[in-house]
Amino acid sequence: MTIETQFKDASAQAGIIFDGPITADGKLHRCHLDGHKAGSRNGAYILHLDGIPAGWALDYKSGQSFTWRSDGGKARLSQSDLANIEALKQQRQAERKQANLLATEKALWIWSRSKPIAHPAEHPYLVKKQIQPHGTRLSHYQDSKSLVIPIINQQAKLTSLQFIDEDGSKRFLPGGELKGCFMGIGSVDMNKAQDKPGNILICEGFATGASLCEWYRQPVIVAFNAGNLEPVAKVIRELYPDSTLIICGDNDPSGVGQDSARKAALACSGRYLLPPKVGIDFNDLITIWRSNRVVA
Repeated sequence: MTIETQFKDASAQAGIIFDGPITADGKLHRCHLDGHKAGSRNGAYILHLDGIPAGWALDYKSGQSFTWRSDGGKARLSQSDLANIEALKQQRQAERKQANLLATEKALWIWSRSKPIAHPAEHPYLVKKQIQPHGTRLSHYQDSKSLVIPIINQQAKLTSLQFIDEDGSKRFLPGGELKGCFMGIGSVDMNKAQDKPGNILICEGFATGASLCEWYRQPVIVAFNAGNLEPVAKVIRELYPDSTLIICGDNDPSGVGQDSARKAALACSGRYLLPPKVGIDFNDLITIWRSNRVVA
């Protein structure tokens, strides 16, 4: 097995999967990672062959990095390598900032041209999930219409959008900032929380957030995915230091939703709740409760 193959395999075991060949020339290389968006270069590596072969790799998207040495020892990067890595990080940060700015401009443009929703019947997803629009809008493109959900940051500025198509498929605006950003449902109650601290619920998806707000009559924060629960919980704790934060996680078969909810609750000195059955979220559960209430 070549040194390049050993390094590539070790990188994959560390969660950084290169889908192209590795060049062992001691120089810093940016490259595409398997599973990432086509055309992106979210990976970087350095691989030396002189002396004891050693290398370094990084996934910019996740922030995960690792060092490797062919004999299993601890790899040490030279001062030149460290300087190159730092320069690349600065370049990547500048690229991300520029992408965020462009996405914000596009989000504002799309949002301003999207149609406010007056009734759930205007989009199949709202009907299927049995929820109200809660300030979302409609965007028409060719023969389809997407539910448009605003994503804001701690300063209440629009940073990105989520689109939900008629078949329920979801996508985010490319380049938009998401980490630590969110959507608030029940803004009037959120404002009241400033004066009289109460409960604030934090969940993953929009439909779950809408159901929670409608059922419990509590303000809800939507984080959009499990990985964003903890960053959002920390932001909300800063904004509402005296409120009780309750993370309403998904009960995933994989355990990701449960684990993320626990970590988020710990990070914000809050609590967490999970649906009683594996494979459902609070939208599923509340839909069942509503049905039972109607039957009763």
